[in-house]
Amino acid sequence: MNKPPRHRLVPTNVAALAAGVSEATIRKWVSRGKLTRYGTPRRSEFDIEELTELASQRRQ
Repeated sequence: MNKPPRHRLVPTNVAALAAGVSEATIRKWVSRGKLTRYGTPRRSEFDIEELTELASQRRQ
């Protein structure tokens, strides 16, 4: 899997706000394989497009 363009990556707190969930939920989605984590060991980043798709599926 290729890494998405830099402009599409957001940190955990922004990812949580965008999806309307807590940061703990973002981490849970990663551990369950529902969301791909990018970044370094100290800084998690998430693809905003993947995140919004997951959030919209969750609302259906």
